[in-house]
Amino acid sequence: MRVRNPLTGETERDLRPPADLPSVARELRAGQPAWAAADRTEGLTAFARALAQDSGVVEALVADTGRRIESELEHRLVVAMIERWAAQSPGLLTMPPERASAAVPYVTLGGGWRPYELVGVISPWNFPLLLCLIDAIPALAAGCAVLVKPSEVTPRFIEPLMRLVPEGVPLRVIEGDGETGAELVGLVDAVAFTGSVPTGRAVAEAAARAFIPAFLELGGKDPAIVLPGADLDRATSAILWGGTANAGQSCLSIERVYVARELHDDFVTMLAAKAATTGLVCEGGPIGPLIDPAQATVIERHLDDAVAKGATVHTGGAIERHGGGRWCRPTVVSGVDHGMLVMTEETFGPILPIMPFDTVEEAITLANDTDYGLSASVFGPTEQAARSVAEHLDAGAISVNDAALTAVIQEGEKNSFKLSGMGGSRMGPAALRRFLRRTSYLVNRSADPNPWWY
Repeated sequence: MRVRNPLTGETERDLRPPADLPSVARELRAGQPAWAAADRTEGLTAFARALAQDSGVVEALVADTGRRIESELEHRLVVAMIERWAAQSPGLLTMPPERASAAVPYVTLGGGWRPYELVGVISPWNFPLLLCLIDAIPALAAGCAVLVKPSEVTPRFIEPLMRLVPEGVPLRVIEGDGETGAELVGLVDAVAFTGSVPTGRAVAEAAARAFIPAFLELGGKDPAIVLPGADLDRATSAILWGGTANAGQSCLSIERVYVARELHDDFVTMLAAKAATTGLVCEGGPIGPLIDPAQATVIERHLDDAVAKGATVHTGGAIERHGGGRWCRPTVVSGVDHGMLVMTEETFGPILPIMPFDTVEEAITLANDTDYGLSASVFGPTEQAARSVAEHLDAGAISVNDAALTAVIQEGEKNSFKLSGMGGSRMGPAALRRFLRRTSYLVNRSADPNPWWY
């Protein structure tokens, strides 16, 4: 595997996986007891401080992905995430006081938390730093050691990141491809994976064979619904960002838009006008290149299928080559239906297909007609109108009168529906508790024999 530059298309160096992954795992396990007993707030705060003051990771992210705006935002979000876990984790780890058993009053119940010794994380290429650490940091806060294998497509950030990890913090981020990831699953006590559904299935099956828990955050085909009376200027701006940020290379990207029929034509016109002025990074705009060139083939297949079946492309609509990289402009498509790939399969590009609906019930049915259930968005004339629709959508995180809010707000607990994931929430307090096992201490404080003894 060679590391490719997404801006030039050129390969720059070979991948550098560790020569002996089991020894890396053993070293992390050896350091975990001291970390679990330490003041982890201090270590995490020092990590956040070092990352905040460093520009090397940002520059490596830019080289990995070809985009700067999202890399700088990603960096800020990760610093804030580490600071938040450092501040909140002590309170989340506090156990409730002992209490008497309701069944046998002279037996008291107490408890504690036991962290998994070594947690494995396998993360994708679209947000290399954020998705590398979004599971790793709460696992560290819980007292675990963590071994991370990010995508082989974007490994440049690893070296500058590892230089910032404070001594004593048992975090190791390594390079490697799918074989390295498969080996990692067999070396850890729990695994967190972010990526595609097919690879997620393989990770879950390997974890089941190893008899360890797997926490999966997989693909999405997120819908946005625009109800009668919604503010079209607000909805088009939010959906344009929600569907094209990071060139649409996000699992929570808006990939389907359902608009009340009476608003449809005006919505398409307004969205297309805004999309047409949203340029590429190579032209001074915000839309970066396609990080993995394989994604260009998926985008072309979806657009070709839609056009062949009668869809109309209003802006964009083609894979472009600039400086050797592959690019796709924000693409607004109308005349679509659920017989088209662009409305049913994950595109992972800056494509916004728009379909009208006649009733609210139809909009809900269309939005739920998918194998995915990661997140969604609803725009309405009032918060109450939008909430009443949101409550019927099969998705874990639903933005109301906004789009893709979970990209920047990671505090709300949620579960992924359908094929979009498995396991506990990776956001909110539950994200930390995934990496803990609960123990219960049952203490008999009576000197008398129990009546159930022989």
